Amino acid sequence: MLIVTINEIPGKKITKITGLVKGSTIRAKHVGKDIGASFKQLVGGELTGYGEMLTEARQIAIGRMVEDAESQGANAIIGFRLTSAAVMQGAAEMLAYGTGVVIEDVE
Repeated sequence: MLIVTINEIPGKKITKITGLVKGSTIRAKHVGKDIGASFKQLVGGELTGYGEMLTEARQIAIGRMVEDAESQGANAIIGFRLTSAAVMQGAAEMLAYGTGVVIEDVE
């Protein structure tokens, strides 16, 4: 599955637009790691536990978006975007979305 942030793909022709494709997940941190992150805030530094949580959330949301696109018959996604929002302390929603399309090589 080709995924791009632009609305056209050089060398490819869009033959069909299948529509909005999306995938999301809400991830929460383990309470023990959350306590460790609180201590890290006091002394400074990277909050690796949160970084890992967001990386995992991105991968899951993108995977679900690709599944949605495939179920609509798309072989590419254009206009890809990611957004996140805090749902509660220590938990975040990640949303991946774009436009599902069918592409072919330009002859």
